[in-house]
Amino acid sequence: MAAAAPSRTGWLASARDALDRPLTSYYLLLGAASLLLTIGLMEVLSASSVDGLTKHGSSYFWFRRQVTWVALALPVAWVVTRLPQRVLRMFAWVGLGIAVVLLALTQGPLGVAINGNQNWLRLGPVLLQPAEVAKLGLILWCSHIYARKEKLLRDWRHTVIPVAPVAMLVIGLVLKGGDLGTALVLMAIVLGLLWVVGAPARLFVGCMLTVSVLALYLATTSAERLQRLTTFADPFKDYQGAGWQAAHGILGMSSGGIFGKGISASQQKWGSLPEAHTDFIFAVLGEELGLVGTLLVLALFLTIAYAGIRVAVRTKDPFVRYMSAGITIWLTTQMMINIGMVLALLPVIGLPLPLVSYGGSSLLPELVAMGLLVSFARSEPGARAALRAKRRRRTAAGVTADGGLTRRGR
Repeated sequence: MAAAAPSRTGWLASARDALDRPLTSYYLLLGAASLLLTIGLMEVLSASSVDGLTKHGSSYFWFRRQVTWVALALPVAWVVTRLPQRVLRMFAWVGLGIAVVLLALTQGPLGVAINGNQNWLRLGPVLLQPAEVAKLGLILWCSHIYARKEKLLRDWRHTVIPVAPVAMLVIGLVLKGGDLGTALVLMAIVLGLLWVVGAPARLFVGCMLTVSVLALYLATTSAERLQRLTTFADPFKDYQGAGWQAAHGILGMSSGGIFGKGISASQQKWGSLPEAHTDFIFAVLGEELGLVGTLLVLALFLTIAYAGIRVAVRTKDPFVRYMSAGITIWLTTQMMINIGMVLALLPVIGLPLPLVSYGGSSLLPELVAMGLLVSFARSEPGARAALRAKRRRRTAAGVTADGGLTRRGR
């Protein structure tokens, strides 16, 4: 027993030392995002195979599209990691303007209605969901504004103006298209940033109450949403109606057991579970990979949240702080809502699981956001020096190895 205590102390000290290293956030973000993207591709291939075969004649139809989006998004994310901050901030107003214009265009002739929501835009052969772009655009713009006003934020009026009116415009355009889920995520981002910049408690609580009442009111304005709101706690009560999707999500999760049925062995994807490769991919994942797989995915998201908060806390740059906090709030909130609706803890409001669900409109901004977080993590105190030292060691090792081979060759 006496020997066990020092062992535990040594283990805790090693873990604490590893977490205190300059490159911890950098490696955590890269590793967690890469694993989530890999799991997502694997599950998109499995969950979409039946739908792709029956509707498009190929089990790989949706998977090929997802791989194409990944191939497009990764270079963009890499470029973003190399952008100087001044260049990035130059895109704040441009990004917000593009998001607002695209959202407005969804209500015109280019707009496309899917599942009753007029929130899609057809640009030639490409179908986009501008609300996904609006999440990153709003975070970038709010962070730019708050960083400029850093010394004025003790006055509550500067925390609200102009962020609140612009955010209301963006959220209003999203709600005009009928996308309550994305509107809730945008509201959470704005509320989270208000808390981060130090808004007075009464203002923060007042905004939370206003958002809650507004969300409840909006949910009751649609008969379908109201049905889902009243049946989500017990979806089996209306198994053949509003509870169908949530009920089959629970059946998929519960049938996976501890270790799951195996990759590609889901039964719910054979037509019983709507949106199996998008909003309800977590249910297919739980069925195929079991409790172990779902806990792994949850742990990876919590790792991203921890690393994102760590970057925000350790930086002295206000823009980096607000961007890191905003991206972390966005991805964590969306993950919680998605998993909550799959587990019937929240109503079904149609949100994809970040980095995992099918969808280029969501995947591209999410990977760009992860690229920004990785870039910020590389700028943490001591991180750049640690990376330079690592490159020097690697170069020295390469030179030594080449020299050794040359001498042996002689």
